This record gives sequence, structure tokens and C-alpha cells, in this order.
Amino acid sequence: MTDLSLSSKNPIAVRTDALVVATAKTSDGVAIVADHLPAELVTEIEAIAPQLGITGARDEVRKVPAGPRLKADVLVLTGLGERAEDGTFAPEILRRAAGAATRELSGVASAAVSLPATDDTELAAVVEGSLLGAYRFDRYRSGDDDGAKAPVGSVEVLTTLARGTKAKLAVERAGILAGAVHATRDLVNAAPNELYPASFADAAKAAAKDVKGLKVTVLDDKQLSAGGYGGLTAVGQGSSRGPRLVKIVYAPAKSAKGAEKIALVGKGITFDTGGISLKPSASMETMKSDMAGAAAVLGTMVAVARLGLPVAVTAYLCLAENMPGGKAQRPSDVVTIYGGKTVEVLNTDAEGRVVMADGLASAVEDGHDTIIDIATLTAAQMVALGPYTAGVMGTESVRDEVKAAADTAGELFWPMPLPDELQANIKSKVADVANSGPRWGGMLNAGLFLRTFVGDTPWAHLDIAGPSYNEKGAHGYTSPGGTGVGVRTLVAFLENRAAK
Repeated sequence: MTDLSLSSKNPIAVRTDALVVATAKTSDGVAIVADHLPAELVTEIEAIAPQLGITGARDEVRKVPAGPRLKADVLVLTGLGERAEDGTFAPEILRRAAGAATRELSGVASAAVSLPATDDTELAAVVEGSLLGAYRFDRYRSGDDDGAKAPVGSVEVLTTLARGTKAKLAVERAGILAGAVHATRDLVNAAPNELYPASFADAAKAAAKDVKGLKVTVLDDKQLSAGGYGGLTAVGQGSSRGPRLVKIVYAPAKSAKGAEKIALVGKGITFDTGGISLKPSASMETMKSDMAGAAAVLGTMVAVARLGLPVAVTAYLCLAENMPGGKAQRPSDVVTIYGGKTVEVLNTDAEGRVVMADGLASAVEDGHDTIIDIATLTAAQMVALGPYTAGVMGTESVRDEVKAAADTAGELFWPMPLPDELQANIKSKVADVANSGPRWGGMLNAGLFLRTFVGDTPWAHLDIAGPSYNEKGAHGYTSPGGTGVGVRTLVAFLENRAAK
């Protein structure tokens, strides 16, 4: 990962390949948001900005010669958009601007970032963005014939706050978070012939091995069948590569005796063909990403342990491959979930909620006080909220806590209801519940299905189907492919709980 450090050096005198400063949109053009730059240079750039296509818009990155007044080779201008009414820029705006700049600096050995961060919260956002933007997935490249280059080698964030204790802690936290997000992205981007339930379980064990405080237990397909995990067993039986349930326990000594226990449950369908209810070919192209929820949970657990948060957390990674093999489950099958509830399978492409039911029921049995699940669960989430905003639903208090954590983290989540009036949509004629309902309210129908398996336990469900995988061009600190969404929100949620 890119090396990052803080410095209180004068940006004018810093010797670096690229000096990053901010631009902003104004009523009459563009402004350079960098008081430390020579006034003559600022005036020159602002004057020729229209000819250079510089507008100050968000996600806009432009490179210009630094000139003799600076020690840097290139001056990089990253857009912040318009100022807020109070004249400031929100932390997420700074995070995105820093990430957009470092993302555009691939192949550069060193960069210095000088953005208008006036307090520790804003500085933390700049540091996070700088690291999140410096990512590339090249595992399967045999060379650089595609023109892609390695992420920027090192980043020096220039700030008057550099010597403060909070600033140093912010750098440490940002490094841990970015590492967790990058690891999550790597898993989501991995090819499905390489990442399947057993190898995902191995990856979880390998990730936990290097982190103090994590204990991993894996149940294989035979153990799942014998133990009554009917959801995982049914979904995975159509594949030659059997399902797995990975349980990761973090129980730090610093957590108070009798303190609450939190469970994180992640959907891990390593490839989803739809099963017998086969998807159209075009709809399968990104289905290697159907395990993004489980990947986010794994990344969160590693981050929480490395941060040393004084809160007890247990993760349940529900891993299966949904294939239409000769032993695959059929529409009309009835499946018995862990704990005894039965599910009528009306659509084998509504498999994620079925494997999650096993994980949720197990988390309830283990006595957790709060449960959060995260899953690429429904295409209806994208219909309702688009490709960038995730849905969060469940117990209102927990749902609202998650939304607040997401706002702090800079991830887009939107609270959704779970109306009792829709419960009839998942009523089965032969079993306790059906795994599929009508098209209308599909995201909410899935949420209601999951609620069946948590009982009275406070719970939130995060549907990240859209924002988990970026099918379009890069933006901000987000590259094409796996985004790692959810990790920062879950960590912020757990930090808030730990602070209580």
C-alpha cells in the first residue's frame, strides 16, 4: 500500500513529483484554494483556467507545469465544487478530492497533498481519501500492456496540524481502514474460478492469522448438512464446490464484563448463476461480486482488531456458489433453516437471503445483543436507490445508528421502511415463509424475509447491491470494480458503540 506521512513543510519548498492543491467553483469562474501558493501563480492559473478546461468541479483533476516558483515538478489541481454556505468544504468532499488526485497519479513516485483541512476531522478525511484513491487491482495482468501503472509510491500530507497527537492517530486509523477496504476490493475483484467458498474461508483464516485477537472457525459442507444449516446446504448443493460458514470471533480483554455482543452477518455467494432460475448471460458478468457483503465483514473484523476497539464482535460469513448442477435445489423445494424455520423456494435466484437466514439464526442463538447484516441482496435496491446509494432497514434505532455512522464515514446509505403491510408478499402456502415475492417493493420484501430470522433482536440490514461494484468509470477515490463499500460504515458504527 502507498506510504503516507504528515509534514508541516511549506508546500512551496517541498521537493516532490506532484504537488496537489484544491480548486473550487465560484460565481464568476474558478478559485485556487491554496493560500500558501505564490499570489502571482494563483492569478495566472485562475486567468487561464477556462482555456485549460479547469472548472473546480468535484472529481475534476488537472495537471499543469509547476513552474520555477515551486520545487514540485507538476502542480495537480483537484476540484472541490462549490463551498458550503459557511465557506467550508465537508469532510467527504475533501476525501473525494484527495482520492481523485492520488488515483490520477498512478506511476508517480511521490506526491504532496495540501488541501484546506482546518481541523483533525477534515485532515483525517484528506488522509483517508489519499490512501483510498491509491489502489489498483492487477493480479491477473501479465504486464503493463494496458497502460496501467502502479499506484503513487508515497504521499506526504502537508498540514499545520502535523505534530498533533490526533493527527498522528488519524494517519494510523486511515492506514488501517484503507488496508481493510483494499483487501475487500481485492476479494470482490478476484476471479470466481479462484475465489470459491473453500478458498474464501482460507483467505479469512490467512487474514486473521496476522491479526491479534481474531479466532476463526470454519464449517464445511458436511458439517453444515449435519448441523442443520439447510439454507447454505440447499443453495450450495448445485455446485461441485461446497458451501462454508466462517465464524470469526473478536472478544478483546478490554471489553467490559457483561458488555453487549454484536454480530455481523455477510452474504458470500462467490458466483451467482441464479441456479435453475437462471440469470440472462449479461446479468452474470459481475456476479463474482455477489460475495461483497462477506468481504466487507471480513475487512471490518480485521480493521476492528487492528484498531483494538473494546467491543465484542462475531462475524458470520455465509459462503456458497449458486450453480444449476444436477443436484441443485428446485423451485418448490422446502428448506429447513438453522433453528427450524422452513422456507419455500419459489425462485432459486433469491438465494442470498436463504444463506443469510442460517447466519442470522446462528447469531441469534449465540446470544448477540445487536445484529447487522450486509449483502448484495436485490436488484430492487438499484431500482429504488441507483448504483451509488445503499439501503438500510431494520429496527429503527439500529437503522438510524447505521445511517449516522455512514454519514460520518462518507458512505451513501438511505433508510428504508419495512412495512408490516408487505408481510403478506412473502407468505408461503406450504412453509413458514417464501423466499420470493412480487416485483414491487422487492428490496423491502427481502428485508422482511430476513427479519423473520432475527426475532426480537435489534437488527439492521444493509443492501449494497448497487454500490458494492462500480461498473462504470472511476470517480473520487473509487476505481472500477469492487468498491469495498460498507467497511468504513461498519467500523464507524462499532467505534460509536465502543465509545458508549
